[in-house]
Amino acid sequence: MTADPGEAGRSADSVEDRPVRVLLVDDDETIREHLSGVLARSGLDVVTAVHGAEALHRIADRVPDLVVLDVMMPVLDGRAALRRIRSEHEWLPVILLTQVGESFERAAALDEGADDYLNKPFDPQELLARIRAVLRRSGRGRAPLSAAEVLRAGELRIERPARRVMLAGAEKQLTPRAFALLEFLMSHPDEVFDRDRLLQTVWGFDAVVTTRAVDHRIAEIRRVLADDASASRYVVTVPGLGYRFVKPVERG
Repeated sequence: MTADPGEAGRSADSVEDRPVRVLLVDDDETIREHLSGVLARSGLDVVTAVHGAEALHRIADRVPDLVVLDVMMPVLDGRAALRRIRSEHEWLPVILLTQVGESFERAAALDEGADDYLNKPFDPQELLARIRAVLRRSGRGRAPLSAAEVLRAGELRIERPARRVMLAGAEKQLTPRAFALLEFLMSHPDEVFDRDRLLQTVWGFDAVVTTRAVDHRIAEIRRVLADDASASRYVVTVPGLGYRFVKPVERG
């Protein structure tokens, strides 16, 4: 199912004057048809596959700009397909569609190379928003911020392997959860995340905490970084929406 090339080529969802090509992989025909329609009406060029093996054939024929990949599928499941994609097309953006909410499952998926995930069921408009966000932060042919070992924003630097935070050359101490929250926000600069999304991503669906836990860790980050909430250099509060990391972020 394809969008009108003339209209899509002029939209924000375009790459090099052509529609963004999305490969949608799901064994559920109803889901494929519904999501294809939503994405195509938004100006994306959508092709589909029914399982991971077919997806790999589609990618071999023509590499898309992004893959939306269900996890639970016959023949070749999404996790196995993701590993194959990463071995052959290192920085092709992939969004996983999962049916499991446990935090360890999502962590494993991200470690294996997914750029983002959505837990079923979800709003198709949320998928569209995630596609646009992943494409914005994924430079074509280079590692996304989510894969960088070191992230830098002005005088702030985080070193992922060592779990170290440096500010103006001095090491700062954050609790593990605050570090994970800062790491996630820096990996997704200039994107707004509400408290529920941050809670699900950093704490996990199985965590017995409230969204106030997010506010407490944001307060910790600001205190440690000497970042005044009224004129924040790093993490700003977006009233009624959530939090956003505002300073430009670079790899290394």
